Amino acid sequence: MSISTSAGVFDAIEAGPPEGRPVLLLHGFPQTGLVWQRQITALAAHGYRVVAPDQRGYSPGARPERPEDYRMSLLVDDVVAITEELGWTAFDLVGHDWGGAVAWWTADAHPDRVRTLTVVSTPHPGALATALRTDEDQRSRSQYMLDWRETPATEERMLAHDAQLLRALYAGKVPQDSADAYVRHLSRPGALTAALNWYRAGRPDGKIGIIDVPTLYVWSAKDSAFGRAAAQETERWVDGPYRFETLQDVSHWIPEEAPESLNRLLFEHLRTHGE
Repeated sequence: MSISTSAGVFDAIEAGPPEGRPVLLLHGFPQTGLVWQRQITALAAHGYRVVAPDQRGYSPGARPERPEDYRMSLLVDDVVAITEELGWTAFDLVGHDWGGAVAWWTADAHPDRVRTLTVVSTPHPGALATALRTDEDQRSRSQYMLDWRETPATEERMLAHDAQLLRALYAGKVPQDSADAYVRHLSRPGALTAALNWYRAGRPDGKIGIIDVPTLYVWSAKDSAFGRAAAQETERWVDGPYRFETLQDVSHWIPEEAPESLNRLLFEHLRTHGE
């Protein structure tokens, strides 16, 4: 489906009955809404109405050129615009990686609209900021963000030799057909630059606060990007009902590497905090 907003046209995967309880799924880098295919299938089969958009820059119809057009406040505005176009006054929000960061900020800015929050991998931004100040392990894990933001030739390096470096990010944890689809998508003119502009947009404008909505945070012990310190610190940034789950022997790519475990936790969360 296509979703037209004032910011552009977003491509999206949709499933489930139109009258079902609405769930919005936000992907991260370097993927698309396809990352949620196992969650989409399961949610739709249980009667939920599911939409997984390709976010700003990933959708060709919503791809501004300037890095500053990818700042966090605009990404949150996209979530609001998409859900308003869908006619959703309230919805369950799920995000992974960068999509998780957008989900945290959206729940903070619009708690009246977010029925429940589920974040996969990404700690609360305040918890991550604390870890970056106090934990050498997290500073080391986050070095790649600086490299991608400050190196103009990142796109060329990632796409060289049949996108060898881009493919290496999935590290055999993502199904091959999905990895091929991501590479094809990001190899199109301007697509990878737009995706990297999320890193180049600068610090978020404003400060994020304590989250009041019911929150599930799922972290994996073998996540290369986010360490234990930030994951455990996240609890201090949620006042609403909170559940923290750690998946052992799972890498950063939880939705595709451990879909059954994630689906079980997600369904428990949604059912606990129903209508």
